[in-house]
Amino acid sequence: MKKILGLLGVVSLSLLVACGRGNLADDGITVVRVGVVGAFQDQWDVVNEKLEPYDIRVEIVMFTDFTTPNSILNAGELDLNAFQNIGFLNNAIANNGYNITPIGTTFIAPLNIFANFNRVSSIADLAAGDYVGIPSDLTNGGRALKVLEAAGLIVMDPEVGFLGTELDIIENPSGIVIRPAESGTLASMLPDLAAAVINSGNARTGGLDIENDSIFQEDSLNIEIAGDLINVIVARTEDADNEIFAKIVRAYQTAEVARSIESTFGGIAAFEY
Repeated sequence: MKKILGLLGVVSLSLLVACGRGNLADDGITVVRVGVVGAFQDQWDVVNEKLEPYDIRVEIVMFTDFTTPNSILNAGELDLNAFQNIGFLNNAIANNGYNITPIGTTFIAPLNIFANFNRVSSIADLAAGDYVGIPSDLTNGGRALKVLEAAGLIVMDPEVGFLGTELDIIENPSGIVIRPAESGTLASMLPDLAAAVINSGNARTGGLDIENDSIFQEDSLNIEIAGDLINVIVARTEDADNEIFAKIVRAYQTAEVARSIESTFGGIAAFEY
């Protein structure tokens, strides 16, 4: 199994203030609400099995967009969230002033090009006028454009790095037309496009096969900003040293969870075990 060193590791085990976060259920179990995006979250079943000896249970709260989970967490209506990479989180904090922080790494979700096979069957088939969808948020949209560049479809202004937009395309020899859209909608839009750049979680949720429906796969371990692509578990900054949350991170960062991630998403575990 592939794995890379987690940048953040596990939070420290300092003493809790009062009783910490999480709600005490009738059965004496501490329930921790974690916001996620996408329907496939099998790895959390494994996490919950590992948390049973500690009387802790993760309760998943599903969202369909990449904006709400951070605002809800910041407002105190969630305990944690786990849906975004470091680059996306940093951008959200900078733009919104959120007082939230990563407390542990999870995995890298590849961003691949998926085809509408009724129109194209390979990268070489994409031609002038073909619509190609990308995520509309700056972080994932810029990363998607770099994926299209790696596939040989466009050339980006090197000055913008991974935060470019379609306005920063300096060459478009294929003649494709970029169509930004909210990340969670791209799979459902694929019948109206020739192709789309979609992360593996949203692809699975949209009924796509990561291996068979993609025509180009991002080499997420070897690109220059791999560290910013690592997904993270996020807490409010005031809860960064919460011992209950530390146990959740440790339960996540295990070989069994890594196998679940690889099986479900084709994702790569971003931690050691």
